Amino acid sequence: MSRSAFAARFKELVGESPMQYITQWRMNLALTWLRKEDMSVAELANRLGYKSEAAFSRAFKRFIGVSPGVARRNAHIANNKDA
Repeated sequence: MSRSAFAARFKELVGESPMQYITQWRMNLALTWLRKEDMSVAELANRLGYKSEAAFSRAFKRFIGVSPGVARRNAHIANNKDA
């Protein structure tokens, strides 16, 4: 199966392109790790396959709407309010 045929079939079945799906999956995983794990943004970026912390941070902000640091701080604030 060609790459373009795969992409077309994937979009038909899933409703978004393979790259959009992977990006969404990575960002949701990043959000979970930021909330629950104690790792640096650089380590998180590396684990998710980004070549640099800056590239990951740009992608995260574009997708989530805030930087990874802000997302982490907001999670800590929410966790402290629940306690």
